[in-house]
Amino acid sequence: MAEPARENEGPLSEDDLIARYFRPLAGEGAFGLRDDAARLTPGAGMELVVTVDTLVAGVHFFADDPPGAIGRKALAVNVSDLAAKGATPRGFLLSAALPQDYAPAWLADFADGLKDAAEAFGCPLLGGDTVKTPGPLTLSVSAFGETPSGTMVHRFTARPGDRVVVTGTIGDAALGLLLRTAPGASWTEALGVDGRVFLTDRYLHPRPRLAAIPALRRHASAAMDVSDGLAGDLAKMCGVSRVSAEIDLALVPLSDAAKAAIKADGALLDRALTGGDDYEILAAVPDAGLAPFLDAVDRAGVRASVIGSFVAGDGLPLFRDDGVEKRYASGSYSHF
Repeated sequence: MAEPARENEGPLSEDDLIARYFRPLAGEGAFGLRDDAARLTPGAGMELVVTVDTLVAGVHFFADDPPGAIGRKALAVNVSDLAAKGATPRGFLLSAALPQDYAPAWLADFADGLKDAAEAFGCPLLGGDTVKTPGPLTLSVSAFGETPSGTMVHRFTARPGDRVVVTGTIGDAALGLLLRTAPGASWTEALGVDGRVFLTDRYLHPRPRLAAIPALRRHASAAMDVSDGLAGDLAKMCGVSRVSAEIDLALVPLSDAAKAAIKADGALLDRALTGGDDYEILAAVPDAGLAPFLDAVDRAGVRASVIGSFVAGDGLPLFRDDGVEKRYASGSYSHF
């Protein structure tokens, strides 16, 4: 736990801030955050995989979200990328641009959430940078993982005939965000307290599917994490792989809470498919590896569902629902 802030304490210097809140998170090769750089050596026969994500208050999270949840999410979204590449987390760098009026107690809770995530994901802090900004809180994480040489799972290698597979359930976080922005909407009455809590938790606390890593390495042709919406991320995978896909909407896995919401308001199905923040894994798996893949992830405690197939072509993925066909021209969240 980060050292608690003391009352009536003056502003901390950058060195003191790092020592108090972030040094307890430092891992091997970080030298206790006393140097300008860290050392990371991949294991024998391993290759490094690197990813980066930036989160901005008011864009990726609410400024008044629980600080511990913000810290956990900042790391989780990067670890989710590593998991989809078949990469085991090794460590991360954090760049934090803090508002001028940040509160030490807020930073202590943020660091505690970040520490919990780092321990849960096996991904310690290696270094980073802290600055003050006149703008909103901005967090950038660069995460490092490793795979046995030649086993990184790309997103541009899906092939016609591969099955479209997703882990977990789709749309929960998007509906959880909608609960936050439209809490009095009529459909929320169908959820009950448990449903509201579940969807809100799925929005606040992404769960990287680390347990699926070995199965992805062995059996998947391609994979990526679902961060911007299933429809849009599937279209991205199809585009870079030069294929298309056909999806049976009845097979897309939905939680009980999401089903209740969609039953109350059918328009929410589109939100679930395009809203983003699922942080599940979307994979292309050939028929020969499908049964072993599903068995392996099931034994690892991860639910996986076959929802369609990749097909030859270059069009947007086709979603079929009881004879109705639909393509999502704008199928994901976009900053631009």
